[in-house]
Amino acid sequence: MKNCRWLVLIFVSISSFAQYPTILSQRDQAKVIDDLLEERLRTVLPTLMRREGFDMWVIVSREYNEDPVIRTMLPAVWFAARRTTMLVVYDKGKDNKGVDQGFEYLAVARYDVGKIFKRAWDPDRSPDQWGQLAKIIEERSPKKIGVNKAPSWGHADGMTSNDYDQLLTMLPKRLYPHVVSAEKLAVAWLETRTEKEMVIYQQICRIAHDIIAEGFSDKVIQPGVTTTDDVVWWYREEIKRLRLDTWFQPSVSIQRIEPETITSKRPQPLVILPGDILHVDFGITYLRLNTDTQQHAYVLKPRETDAPEYLKNAFKRGNKLQDILTSNFKEGKTGNQILADSRKQAVDGGITPSIYTHPIGFHGHAAGTTIGMWDMQGGVPFTGDYPMHFNTAYSIELNASVYVIEWKKEVRIQLEEDGYFDESGFRYIDGRQTELILIPKASSTNR
Repeated sequence: MKNCRWLVLIFVSISSFAQYPTILSQRDQAKVIDDLLEERLRTVLPTLMRREGFDMWVIVSREYNEDPVIRTMLPAVWFAARRTTMLVVYDKGKDNKGVDQGFEYLAVARYDVGKIFKRAWDPDRSPDQWGQLAKIIEERSPKKIGVNKAPSWGHADGMTSNDYDQLLTMLPKRLYPHVVSAEKLAVAWLETRTEKEMVIYQQICRIAHDIIAEGFSDKVIQPGVTTTDDVVWWYREEIKRLRLDTWFQPSVSIQRIEPETITSKRPQPLVILPGDILHVDFGITYLRLNTDTQQHAYVLKPRETDAPEYLKNAFKRGNKLQDILTSNFKEGKTGNQILADSRKQAVDGGITPSIYTHPIGFHGHAAGTTIGMWDMQGGVPFTGDYPMHFNTAYSIELNASVYVIEWKKEVRIQLEEDGYFDESGFRYIDGRQTELILIPKASSTNR
């Protein structure tokens, strides 16, 4: 961390904006990424392979046509596969005395791939790379060979048709029945978080929260002048200034007291005005982990020191819907079961819900248990039938529609916060928004 303090000090000195949690240098980020990856390969992957019943996993990817899984297994200084990169993970099982022999990590490539995958091919002696892969498989004669072909999750469908055909062409026919989809193994690998990752994830979410708060302040927004697009692009520039990445374009929208038919006809982007409810959808990528957050702000009118009580009460309904959803998290329960139970509980409690919660991690819309989509409130085929596991993270994304008499229309409280589920239950990784952000922040001088 000492090496990074000078960088943080420079950021603070050149900016009038808030100081964020420490953001590591590129060099230190690479070290963290590689350390996390080594731990995952040594501890997480063996457990998951045995849980899903695989004694071999073969991952093949060609340069610039990356398998989504292989990208999570490459060292930090690799930005893509090189030529054709082949990784093999093999469970050696137990010897005759019942002693666990551990796992092999082989790279059928011109180089070692990181610290774990050791080079298992010499192209000068044996130029046929596919032949070498087939030889490695045949020598070990695994009972269940996983490959990344998948009908439901795109994350687990990274092996191209050509590479699959090449593999079968080289293997002896007796091994054909042993080659099966590794879909659930790939999903398990992508969705499972480690204890070390979760320590780091809290700070990543804190950085995202702080950036949102800075954008929703009078340091960025001048009511009557600033537009929604101005704020969107401020967020983009701030992400870049902090040397972070994002996995989607932020959005900022407005709800106001006038009918939607009038709002929708106004010139876009909209100028932000006192009395507006602002909504942001925002995410960053840092240390290969992603955030996805939606929050609200209220722009104070002259003489106001707080948001109107009716809007604060509407916001509480959104928090209540979050509580209902996360109270239904249970290991082994499918996303569709959680969705149905949560919607019924919400409707019985007088809340109009829309729930579209998804896993978060190596991808923004990640692999794992899907709990509704905005246009599939009756359940999501396949991915919604996947059971929830411990040590997994989710973006609790939903909205509650609340009729506001003072506005003579419904207001949608659209919330999204990242959380974590393990044996102790569900928790928000860096807390959640429970009050509207005020622009400007109320002070004793407001009258």
